[in-house]
Amino acid sequence: MTMALHPTAPAEPRRPARWSRFAAPSAFFALAGRLQPWCWAVAVLAALAGLVVGLLVAPTDFQQGDSYRILFVHVPSAWMSMVIYLAMAFWAGVGLVFNTRLAAMLARALAPTGAMMTFLALWTGSLWGKPTWGTWWVWDARLTSELLLLFLYVGFIALQASTDDTRRGDRAGAVLALVGAVNVPVIYFSVTWWNTLHQGSTINLTKAPSMAGPMLAGLLLMTLAFWAWSVGAALHRARSIVLEREADTDWVRQLAEAR
Repeated sequence: MTMALHPTAPAEPRRPARWSRFAAPSAFFALAGRLQPWCWAVAVLAALAGLVVGLLVAPTDFQQGDSYRILFVHVPSAWMSMVIYLAMAFWAGVGLVFNTRLAAMLARALAPTGAMMTFLALWTGSLWGKPTWGTWWVWDARLTSELLLLFLYVGFIALQASTDDTRRGDRAGAVLALVGAVNVPVIYFSVTWWNTLHQGSTINLTKAPSMAGPMLAGLLLMTLAFWAWSVGAALHRARSIVLEREADTDWVRQLAEAR
């Protein structure tokens, strides 16, 4: 008795994850172009709503008066300065470890927005500090570590711009970004670890917010606006960097001819 032998069917090739195709600069360029208008729209609408709630609806603080209203810009910018740095360090690390072009481009695109947010946080903090604590600046732990964050952003940008070799600049900037990431938890926990002039966190994940409902609503709306604007700005800048670095590729030439 003979048995027919059937060859084993070849295994189907594993399809790449749906989102992995956006690792290609050309696919990311198209995706970023579609997302940008939504980011701008959310940023504008959330900012308008946040300013109305924060300036017109939220009550006057019984201790600081109306000067506290600068927190609707100061707090979101301070949060974004830390979040953007961590995102920048993450993408820089991915680019360094896996040698991926797009990750390094994203890190470079995030840096100017993060630097601007850090400067805005320091500037509005000084404006808030003068009427509240009677001084523009003190060398306490949070202010000093936030200033160091600004220097890290500027150093990252300058280090990448110091060489015409983009790969070398990306690697050097990635090392600085990863080392500087240690400063972010220092900023966040500084008011807990040390006795500083800076007030503690008003919003905490472990307890209810210690502010009135309209104040919290205005702050969250402004935070959403800052998030959306930061993402939109990073996408816009990333598209420019992609075009610059991929200028010799066929898809960029075709895009230029189509326009």
